[in-house]
Amino acid sequence: MREFINYDKSLEILNNINLSKPTTQKEFLINAIGSVIASDIVADHNSPEFPTSGMDGYAIKHEDQKNKTIKIIDKNPAGTVVESIVETGVCIKTFTGSLMPQGSDTLIPIENVEVNGDEITIIKEVPFGFATRAIGENYAKDEVLIKKGTVVGFAEVGVLASLNIVQIPVIVNPTVAIASTGSEILDLGEVQTNDAQIRSSNHLTIEALCKKAGANTLQMGIVEDDIDSITNLLETALDKSDVVITTGGVSVGDYDFVQDVIKDKLKAEVLFHGVTIKPGMHLLAAVKDGKIIIALPGFAYSSTVCAILYVLPLIYRFRNSNEKLPIVKARISQDFPRRMPKTIFTACNVEYTNNEYQVNFDGKKKGTSAILTNMLESPALLIQKDDSEDIKKGDFVDILLLNDLK
Repeated sequence: MREFINYDKSLEILNNINLSKPTTQKEFLINAIGSVIASDIVADHNSPEFPTSGMDGYAIKHEDQKNKTIKIIDKNPAGTVVESIVETGVCIKTFTGSLMPQGSDTLIPIENVEVNGDEITIIKEVPFGFATRAIGENYAKDEVLIKKGTVVGFAEVGVLASLNIVQIPVIVNPTVAIASTGSEILDLGEVQTNDAQIRSSNHLTIEALCKKAGANTLQMGIVEDDIDSITNLLETALDKSDVVITTGGVSVGDYDFVQDVIKDKLKAEVLFHGVTIKPGMHLLAAVKDGKIIIALPGFAYSSTVCAILYVLPLIYRFRNSNEKLPIVKARISQDFPRRMPKTIFTACNVEYTNNEYQVNFDGKKKGTSAILTNMLESPALLIQKDDSEDIKKGDFVDILLLNDLK
C-alpha cells in the first residue's frame, strides 16, 4: 500500500535535496538580462562624485536671493569644468548635469528669474540647495547596490552601466528536460487517426513555465506508453539535464509505466509518490545520480498546477535566485466549504480593488482536472490547507497569483 504524505511534508523533502553548487559564467551586460547575479555589486565611487545641477538655471549663493538682482559672469555647459567662481553678487548660468561651480550652493531655475542683459532679477526664491544633487545622492562608494541572487532587469542594466561594468558573473541556468507520455496523445501537427486521440498541451505548457522561470529547456516531446520507450526517454533526459519532468503514467492504471521505469528500471531513489493534494495526488519525485525527476499527472490542469508548485521553486533554487511563488492574502466573495482532508488548489479570478485583492469564481468551470482554460484572463489559485476550516464570505484567504509568476 503506497503511503501518501501531506503537501507541507512534500515541500520539505524537496527543499532538503542537496543541489550541486551552481556554476557561474561571465556574461556581457545586455546579454545578462533574465540571469541571476552571482555576487554582490558594490559601488567603487560616489554618484555623483561632485555637487551637480539637477536642472537648467543659475548657480548662486543662497543668501544672494535677498539682493534680487545678480550679475551673470559665465556659462557652465554640461561636460565642462568652469573656472569662474561664484561669489557674493554674481551667478553662473548652469545647465542640467553640469558640475555646480565653486562657491555656489543653490540653483535657481530659469523660470524663477527675469534676464536683463548680463543680470538676473529673482522673481521667486527657492530653498537652500535647491536643484543641487549632493555627492553620493544616487549611490555612495562601497555601497552594495545589487545583491547576489537578483535577477537582472532593465534597472540593473542601467546601474551596472553607470558603474562601467561590461561583464558580470551570473549563475548558469539549470537545464530542464520535459516530456509527455501516453499512446493516446498527439503532438502539434500530428494527424488524428481515431476519436480516442487527444492533443497534448502539457509538455509545451510546462516548457513555457520553465522558460519564464529562467531555465534552459530540452523538449523531449511525446512518448508512447511502453516500458522501453519510457526507459530510453528518461535515460537520455537524465544524461542531458539537471531536472527531468514527465506528465502522465504515475497513477494506478495498467498502462502507467513511468513509475515502474523510475523505480524498477532506473533504480532511482523515490523521495515520495503520492501527496494529499488536489489536483495531482499521484505526483512522484525521485533522484538518480544527483539528477531530479518530477513525474506529474497527465491531466492538463493537474500537471500545470503541480509544475507551478514543485518545479518552479526547484528552478529558483538551482538559479540561487531570490524568487518565491507569489502567495498573497485576498478577500473571498462567497462561502467555500472544506471538501476533503487535502490541500486543495482551486482556480479563481482575482482583482485588486479598494487596496486589497479580491477573488471570485465567476465563469470558472467545474469538472475534472483537465480544464486548463480556468487559468486564462486574471487567474489565481485559492489555497485550502488540509487542516483548514470552512471558508466564509468575506474571509481573507491565501491565493497564488498566476499572472505574477516569475
